[in-house]
Amino acid sequence: MKNDNYDLIVVGTGFASSFFLQKYLAKNKGNKKVLVLERGYFYSHAEKLKARRGESLPDIKYEQKWDSLVENFNPKKDWHFTTGYGGSSNCWWGCTPRFMPSDFKMNSLFGVAQDWPISYDDIEPYYDEAEEIMQISGPDDTPFPKKGKYPLPAHRFSKVDEILNKKYGNQYISQPTARASRATASRNACMASSTCGTCPVDAKFSIENSGMMVYQNPQVEIIYGAQVYKLEMVNDVARKVCYMKDEKEYTAEGEVIALGANPFFNTNILLNSGDKNKFTGKGFGEQLGIQVLIYLDNLSNAGGSTWVNANGYMLYDGQHRKDYAACLIEVNNAPFIRFEENKWLNIASFRLVFEDLPDDKNYITTSANKLKPEVHYDGRSDYAEKAFKNAKIELPKILSCLPVERLKYLDPFPNEGHIIGGTRMSANAETGVVDKYLVHHKYRNVFVLGAGAFTTYSAANPSLTLSALSLFAADKMF
Repeated sequence: MKNDNYDLIVVGTGFASSFFLQKYLAKNKGNKKVLVLERGYFYSHAEKLKARRGESLPDIKYEQKWDSLVENFNPKKDWHFTTGYGGSSNCWWGCTPRFMPSDFKMNSLFGVAQDWPISYDDIEPYYDEAEEIMQISGPDDTPFPKKGKYPLPAHRFSKVDEILNKKYGNQYISQPTARASRATASRNACMASSTCGTCPVDAKFSIENSGMMVYQNPQVEIIYGAQVYKLEMVNDVARKVCYMKDEKEYTAEGEVIALGANPFFNTNILLNSGDKNKFTGKGFGEQLGIQVLIYLDNLSNAGGSTWVNANGYMLYDGQHRKDYAACLIEVNNAPFIRFEENKWLNIASFRLVFEDLPDDKNYITTSANKLKPEVHYDGRSDYAEKAFKNAKIELPKILSCLPVERLKYLDPFPNEGHIIGGTRMSANAETGVVDKYLVHHKYRNVFVLGAGAFTTYSAANPSLTLSALSLFAADKMF
């Protein structure tokens, strides 16, 4: 380390940390000392493509599998995530719908779970800012409030999309996405290859191709291979960050600490630090995702210009959320084929994504290994399961404008790639872990960033919202 003391220490280099730093550095130009501790290492996009092709790389040993980093007590449930420079921006698929205003008011509107301590209007300007940074492609008309246009034009519809958009208007839209609809200064246009985890043409936004330059800023020092496991507290103030590197112990001293790892590791750090908040680690989970194949009669579903071509909101909002979950429809444009003569492309594929509710039976705790959290996931709520039963009743009606032969539902996905909750946001310490600015209720110089802070899950993908929250928190607190 270059300094004995830092103004800010940030844990992780994913969405939450990077967008927090983006705003922090914009407000503190040239006069701060910032240390970033990244658990993993830097691998360029070119190196990731080589690894995907099966080529041997000198440092491939550092690409650890997610299940080697946590103790997972439910073998039927996967929790895919990546460590290393850019965090989950390296493995996400670039879906960026906003939350709906109602998602922040689940209790006052529907009598379930808790309201967030912030509203849609509070973070709406930060949605705009995050979308500009990510250069989002999206439509002019949306079901959620949006004042301006997206930076890039919307992706093209397929034939099925055109029919459904004509019937449902802004309840069926081209998906807002970080998969570029046309080339930008740092990214190519999406080629709809459906291999977004490692995009072969680098069309998807990542921290590496973002142009944000936060880790190249001269105020910032970054240490790779730093596995943070604890904060040293003095009178409820975090003074030092404790981490392992190359099997040796280190500490770093800082005035403000921002935890930007995923919910598993943020929780592990807080619990190892002595956090006694009864909600720390509680109520984590993710949405329920189920694929349905739509077999069509005499309709070839050609066209479309990206992997998830559209989002349907027909099952999302409404008073049904008093009893069962919202459902966001993701319209998959991967190359689905029917092996029947003259019906090769007479098929569409919807992914039904249902919100879930935080449940304390799903929790994260520490283990005998201070670096490795335990993950205890008992299952989804009836709230989500009821929504799926309702969707099977409603979907044929929704699709009545199409020549549907039959529907085939696939088994639920083992994961959605969205780890949510564990350090929930709340108005006070009696109902959650962090306040509306993502500051820990007890440790007032500690930010706990990311989707772990979500009060409730929403049916929408979390990456855009957690990025907007990081911008919001850094803007309001500095």
